[in-house]
Amino acid sequence: MEWQGFFGLLVLVGLAWMISEDRRRVCWKPVAAGLLLQFLLAAALLKFPPFKGFFLALNGGILMLERATVAGTSMVFGFLGGGPLPYAETAPGASFTLAFRALPLVLVVSALSALLFYWRVLHSIVRAFSWLLQRTMGIGGAVGVGAAVNIFVGMIEAPLLVRPYLQKMSRGELFTLMTCGMSTIAGTVLVLYATILQNVIPDAVGHILTASLISAPAALVIAQLMVPHSGPVTEGEAVAAGESTSSMDAITRGTADGLKLLLNIVAMLVVLVALVSLVNQLLGLLPPVGGQAVTLQGLLGLVMAPVAWLIGIPWQEALTAGSLLGTKVILNEFLAYLDLAALPEGALGERSRLILTYAMCGFANFGSLGIMLGGMGTMVPERRGEIVALGLKSIVAGTLATCMTGAVVGLL
Repeated sequence: MEWQGFFGLLVLVGLAWMISEDRRRVCWKPVAAGLLLQFLLAAALLKFPPFKGFFLALNGGILMLERATVAGTSMVFGFLGGGPLPYAETAPGASFTLAFRALPLVLVVSALSALLFYWRVLHSIVRAFSWLLQRTMGIGGAVGVGAAVNIFVGMIEAPLLVRPYLQKMSRGELFTLMTCGMSTIAGTVLVLYATILQNVIPDAVGHILTASLISAPAALVIAQLMVPHSGPVTEGEAVAAGESTSSMDAITRGTADGLKLLLNIVAMLVVLVALVSLVNQLLGLLPPVGGQAVTLQGLLGLVMAPVAWLIGIPWQEALTAGSLLGTKVILNEFLAYLDLAALPEGALGERSRLILTYAMCGFANFGSLGIMLGGMGTMVPERRGEIVALGLKSIVAGTLATCMTGAVVGLL
């Protein structure tokens, strides 16, 4: 029902305002502009197919980066890095190894961004976004670039592109960048998720790309509500091109920086996922409930059932949907999409599956938190403490943003 989705949007926005660091400093004009932008983008992309073709072309450029990375990883790591498999793959995505397939993209993007900064290409892009976003949502160009490229790349690759600006960003701008990373997915996994969902969601590629696109303004809205901006925005004025003395030197330095970043990401990811597993094992010592072991995912599913209803899912399907949302937050959206695709026929209606596809299309989970803390903490070590303090908030913000996206799609 339409009133259910509108009510859900109001509740989600109200919740973000309630947990704000400073409710008195919230500026409602950019919040309203962001909500309007999300509705307009959703209507254009879902109702006018030519728009979708344009953004698919943009995403094609990102996929070129992935293919280039796979060319390197497959040469070094063989089939683990994306080379031809020496065996038959029985389940879609079963051969995908995060450490050898997705994460090495950090190396390529780090080298490429260092080269683009040496050539001063990114400086012009930052200034252009600064002009556009300051006149719409009051956002500086550095944050604008990070928010825009987050639609197509991961939560670490995007901050890499604006790395020289991270140190002087305000607390609110830093949180906005983190929230955008949690609210979208990377083009590198778009095709993988679409492959998983192709049998349950028609035009899965288009829907997943659209979800990432329209979650960006939602992320800006939620971030400005939870951590209002203070002080002047980071406009993206010219900065030094760095210590590089030539293009090859920039590539070498960028690769070295990317390697440090990659090692930090892997270490943090292993530790946080292990801790979640440990908690689940401890909860497993409790008596089973309904014949099933108590887990963090199950508990969060109970908590998320009302949220599922708020975004437009019928109450009789809310517990199932809430469990999927819980899996997405505690583990990741990849496993949640696998569970969605494996649901028995009739467990969720067509509309509910579509809403969940959008509501789960983001990196807001504890595994991603490890990636973000390890990655951004390495990029700007002097602000590591602030990044850690904002980490859990960014998961909440990213979840609220993608749930807003699900509610908007349910209304259309």
